[in-house]
Amino acid sequence: MIGSVPEPAPDGTVGTAPGIFPFIGHGIDLARRPLAFLNSLPEHGDLVEIRLGPQRAWMACHPALVHQVLMDPRTFDKGGPLYDRLRTLLGDGVGTCRHQDHRRQRRLLQPEFRKARVADHVRLVGEEVESVCHAWRAGQAVDISATMLDLSTRVVSRVLFSDSLGAATAAEMRSCLATVVRGMFVRTVMPVDALFRVPTSANRRYRHASDRLRAIVDAAIAKRRRNSPHDNRDDLLGTLLAATRADGGGTPITDREVHGQVMTLLFAGAESTALCLSSALELLGRHPEEERRLHSEVDAVLASGQPPGSDDLPRLVRTRCILTETLRHRPPGWLFTRVTTQETELAGYLLPKGATVMFSPYLLHHVPTLFPDPDHFLPDRWLPGQAVAVPPGAMIPFGAGSRKCIGETLALAEATVAVAFIARHWRLRHLPGHTERLHPAASLGPRGLVMVSEPRAGRPVGTPPRADSHVPGTTAVPVVHDSRTAGGNDVRDT
Repeated sequence: MIGSVPEPAPDGTVGTAPGIFPFIGHGIDLARRPLAFLNSLPEHGDLVEIRLGPQRAWMACHPALVHQVLMDPRTFDKGGPLYDRLRTLLGDGVGTCRHQDHRRQRRLLQPEFRKARVADHVRLVGEEVESVCHAWRAGQAVDISATMLDLSTRVVSRVLFSDSLGAATAAEMRSCLATVVRGMFVRTVMPVDALFRVPTSANRRYRHASDRLRAIVDAAIAKRRRNSPHDNRDDLLGTLLAATRADGGGTPITDREVHGQVMTLLFAGAESTALCLSSALELLGRHPEEERRLHSEVDAVLASGQPPGSDDLPRLVRTRCILTETLRHRPPGWLFTRVTTQETELAGYLLPKGATVMFSPYLLHHVPTLFPDPDHFLPDRWLPGQAVAVPPGAMIPFGAGSRKCIGETLALAEATVAVAFIARHWRLRHLPGHTERLHPAASLGPRGLVMVSEPRAGRPVGTPPRADSHVPGTTAVPVVHDSRTAGGNDVRDT
């Protein structure tokens, strides 16, 4: 069924009078109340026409249509407002490039993300999460959002560059990423360039953050080049630099492509994984029975107290169910766009060449007929033997088809190690007055989430720092007991 959503009324609600805000269209609804707006679309049809600024777009609301889009990347290519903005920031990396370049780029990077290679990375993930847990103290109020972004940034930088970024650089990158993902979303739902050329403080912050992210990556690449050809570290940057010299034969890649690949993988690997971890910990804090079951598992599997190794991951069944349900309930990649490369039919409707097609994992993951009680956090729905089969295109936290996220295996391994080790040693409690306030940006998850850390048994792993000491890799804030300010949140598809 084909449908369209009426234009917003002056009060911001959807009314019946068309053309009230012809310049902004539904972008204002998508920016102000994005999740509610998405959940309202299926009642208008399987394919719904909406307005984003002066542009028309079609939202695929049925999993069969989304599956058709994802399995035909030649016709439904990476493009539209989201990828137009991402290419400006990241270049033409594996996550943003057009269809004709994707296969070559993926083949170049794929060896670094195979299961055997990911198993090698499990150790370094364990080292980083152990460092985080060693730094916490009993009763400390921890900025979980910032700490998880620190953790994921350090992990992905070690995968990319072997050595982790320095504490100051990692902190700057975290701040820049937060600014960029907020600005990216606004520029996607209201793709009117004139709005973002005005020298407002927000636009200046976005440009500065974008410039600094590119400069950090350029500095890391330049540092490695200065040490070449004697520096033969076995990491992803080494693979890319070898490809510029065509060490393995074939056509050399350009320096611009090296920059684009590093930017893409850093952006996707840090932000998405951090939001998944923050969401999982936030949800566990609100579901004590699920937390208790997780504790039982990690106490048994991680009896030694050490981070899980690659052989332990298959035994962490409930941990994986919790993460899968987190990705269903709150997928970091929640809204994507494609552009038709030719006139094509979708849901019986003939779309012109150049049409923007949108799809939302969040929307699909909350369809009651696909996932009963979709707003409830129910990890048991993914237990072996209990998981209900869902149709293709319904559960897509990492996308599908040839452009399914290249980092899926690494991201899941990293999240499993982190959640399991944290749960083995710490219980995280919400501050008084905490309420869930999700304000989606280019990705979805809690921002500004603060929780209190409590050691589960006796003294936590290692020796906690004194109350007045500062330890890199963790972010602490004073405990707040005023319910007016406590808790709450501010503000992958490769």
